[in-house]
Amino acid sequence: MQPNIDPINELLVAHGLRRTYAAKLVLGWFLAHPDITYTHAQLLSALAQDQHEELDKVTLYRLVDRLTQVGLVLCRVDVHRVRRFQAMPASVHAIPHFECQSCHRDSPLQDALKANTHDLERAAQSALEALKALGYQGYSMDFAVRGVCADCVTEAKH
Repeated sequence: MQPNIDPINELLVAHGLRRTYAAKLVLGWFLAHPDITYTHAQLLSALAQDQHEELDKVTLYRLVDRLTQVGLVLCRVDVHRVRRFQAMPASVHAIPHFECQSCHRDSPLQDALKANTHDLERAAQSALEALKALGYQGYSMDFAVRGVCADCVTEAKH
């Protein structure tokens, strides 16, 4: 008989993270709500309501940053420069998006690159296979193009 294996513990260990109460709580929350994005404050509030106890704010910030660094959590910055986090989708190989260096809006590029999606996916898969061959683990890929969006360019001309 095989002992009960906790998938949250397994993920934390596989990504080189400690299996603390806070780590299990936060990662478990993200995995239980995979399609919802949270700011730090929203996550802190949701966890407090669910657990009836407040997690230390600094601990949460550091933990979310570590989960993002190891690819378990996806971070996006919205137009107001607010960082939003969600569980990293398992099927994600490449997330093409444009980050405006003027207004800081983050725009998905899936529709704009629709004709080249297959090429982008192939390039991402090739890069991930190369990393795997080199022994890397727990990685994700985020394709970001940075520059100034058309709205900001138009605004600057007036």
